[in-house]
Amino acid sequence: MAPEKLALASSNHTPVTKFILLGFSDYPELQELLFGTFLTSMTVAGNLGMMPLICTDSGLHSPMYFFLGVLSFLDICYSSVVTPKLLVNFLASDKPISVDGCVVQLTFFVVHVTAESFLLASMVYDCFVPICQPLHYGSVMTQGTCLQLVAASYAFGGANSAIQTGNVFALPFCGPNRVTHYSCDIPPLFHLACADTARAETVLYAFSALVTLLPTVVILISYSLVLVAIGKMHSTAGREKALSTCASHFLVVAIFYGTVVFTYVQPHGSNDQSVTNGQVVSVFYTVVIPMLNPFKYSLRNNKVKFARQRKLQASIFPRMRPASLSVG
Repeated sequence: MAPEKLALASSNHTPVTKFILLGFSDYPELQELLFGTFLTSMTVAGNLGMMPLICTDSGLHSPMYFFLGVLSFLDICYSSVVTPKLLVNFLASDKPISVDGCVVQLTFFVVHVTAESFLLASMVYDCFVPICQPLHYGSVMTQGTCLQLVAASYAFGGANSAIQTGNVFALPFCGPNRVTHYSCDIPPLFHLACADTARAETVLYAFSALVTLLPTVVILISYSLVLVAIGKMHSTAGREKALSTCASHFLVVAIFYGTVVFTYVQPHGSNDQSVTNGQVVSVFYTVVIPMLNPFKYSLRNNKVKFARQRKLQASIFPRMRPASLSVG
């Protein structure tokens, strides 16, 4: 344990009742730009539009679009857990959050981020089956299978959230309460604990690596088999279609897992530069990825475009019904 933490723990046992989220207060010149960026992310218009479109259009009732709808829901959830408080803090001079509020924020954030990690692996599996086992797709990717994969994603999310949140708040917080982050994230909270955090950090790295490694193995194996299958295709059009489908997914997967690994898996120093870098990187998976996912997955998809056009035309030009005839 650091000497200053030992001294603090021995001289002050008053528990912290609230934290101060410093956020981007060190960059006052960027406050307006950041406020506008995060305010835009609150709407996540593409995600909000995708869910009802997928539910109401019969042409989109397939496993691929079912997973896209769930992905949109997850993006909205974990972005909304963090962004409202951040927007309030941009306008407030004091930026407090209670310990209970911090627990709730961290709990729901980890649930949805972990669930998205496993959902992305499920989506790669859904990409793998029609390319590598096209004759078995209908029997493998049934409605029950899709629901089970989503339920499993949330089960992993709930388990990881319970472990990680309990791991953090089992530590005593009795000294500084200024969090060098815009949300209650795990690494900056470790810096405020007035106890040895070595064991807690080991738990963080181990379970973060586990929930990252399992989906990554599924994704790498699936993509390897998909690339082999694409290489054996004789049709150029078929290869291009398969590669286009996988390329958008691979880009989002790479950004998502790259930022998560940088934030939670690699060891962190206590210097300000390390903390600032972690804060900037976390913006990608709380703001940038939720905004990009609809464009990468959905808005470039012809079926989604046609479904959106049909809904728009139906709302502007409702189908005219023939007038009923009355017989006297």
